[in-house]
Amino acid sequence: MTMHRALLVSEILLDIFAHVDTIMDPLSYGEISLARKSLATLASTCRTFHEPAMDLLWADMHGIVPLLGCVTRLHPMIYHHAGRYTWYSEGINPLCEHEVLQFLRHAHRVRSLQIPFDNHFHLLSVLPIKTFVFPRLLSLSMAVHPAGYLHLFLPPTLRRCSLSFIHPDLKLIATCCAATLEDLTIKIPYQSTADELCLLSDSIRLCERLVTLYCPPLDWAAWKHLSNLPTLLSVAISGEVLCPLDTDNFVFTRFLNVTALSFYVTTASYVIAVMRNSAFPSLKEFKMVARVLPWEDAEQLFHALSQCTACQTLQHIDILSRDQRVPEPSDSSLTPITQFLGFTQLRTLQLAFPHCCIRLDNHLLSKVMSSWPHIRSLKLEDPHPHTATITFRGLSTALRQSPHLHTLHILMDALNIDIDPQAESFQHTSLQTLDVRTSHIVDREAVAYILFSMLPSVESVIHGSSGRHIRYAWQEVNRRLQSLKSSAVLGCRITGATAAC
Repeated sequence: MTMHRALLVSEILLDIFAHVDTIMDPLSYGEISLARKSLATLASTCRTFHEPAMDLLWADMHGIVPLLGCVTRLHPMIYHHAGRYTWYSEGINPLCEHEVLQFLRHAHRVRSLQIPFDNHFHLLSVLPIKTFVFPRLLSLSMAVHPAGYLHLFLPPTLRRCSLSFIHPDLKLIATCCAATLEDLTIKIPYQSTADELCLLSDSIRLCERLVTLYCPPLDWAAWKHLSNLPTLLSVAISGEVLCPLDTDNFVFTRFLNVTALSFYVTTASYVIAVMRNSAFPSLKEFKMVARVLPWEDAEQLFHALSQCTACQTLQHIDILSRDQRVPEPSDSSLTPITQFLGFTQLRTLQLAFPHCCIRLDNHLLSKVMSSWPHIRSLKLEDPHPHTATITFRGLSTALRQSPHLHTLHILMDALNIDIDPQAESFQHTSLQTLDVRTSHIVDREAVAYILFSMLPSVESVIHGSSGRHIRYAWQEVNRRLQSLKSSAVLGCRITGATAAC
């Protein structure tokens, strides 16, 4: 049978094979996926299919067992059950010289490699130190440190590297891949030591082309180095700060091209130090998740954020802290939400920390919404119970200022029915998600009708889970809301049918 001419076009063939490669993997660990079985079949069909199918078959590897399965001696041990490879290599002799060639047969095709454990590295002890097992590898993810073998997995082509350890070999990664490494992620499942963090900062200073970085806290020298990288776009810092930053010995720096900045820390002190001593003129996204956020730290953070030259660029701000032990401020006049009035390009704002909604009322909500003409999502989630002060009239006034808003989380005063939807015809058609938190309610029918009339795109209201009577009341509101919508749809159908007659 003659092959269709379209299959002789390499681009078409690659698209077809790439679609085959997306077939879902099995849920059972160790089972060979249907995609891999299909690609293996295609590779053995004809010479035209062989190379592109083999490239895809070996492109993404989860461990090195499939490559070890190419070794004649190991193949029956690994694939002792049809279609599965669950294997333990303890007590197995290392590869000999001719077996190394079998192991490397398809290694040049591997582009992405995940190493979940290091059970089998001892089999590679015969490999020369300067050997690059995967000469075209682009992405490497290692869950454990392969002591003495890391150099085998660091070709000069490596662009993305994800690690779960800090080890002296970390400098080896930065040295071998300094000119190509773009994405470095280091997520430590344990508390790092001061020496490890020092090693991390030293290693980061060797990287020359980073685009994205996720790692534990860095020292000032590393931050200074990062500010000189024109390629850097995103930085995320996660972990406990063991050595506070010395702001007296730091030169103010500008991160010209960084657009995303995230911190996952215990307190805000480290974040405040970075923001006070740096400028981010291109920053679009800022996120901080702190274990505890005292009121004094919140004030300093807001001030530092407003001074980092990002007022005209920031579009997304998330500040979260769930520790409810923070006492309510007694002598501060700070209203958190007003600290973001100057960020005129805001698309999303989430404040979820104790007392973040203090002194918020109808007038203030309208004021801030008028300052953010592009706002899409506003989430104000105070873990501390406060008296609700935003009424339906206040909500209506605020929504008139924000035509693009599609998500709103806010504590509502649903007890005070201060608006007549029959007398006012305003509708906000963009809002789709409304979360009223733990708002109390009495007149369920009136609330349902207000929501039906004013927010036609809201299918149901999200509410808090605390308080059985609150849950029941809002469930009843949602039932009435659905009934009103169903009646309206039925009415439209009847009217349309009558008109057609």
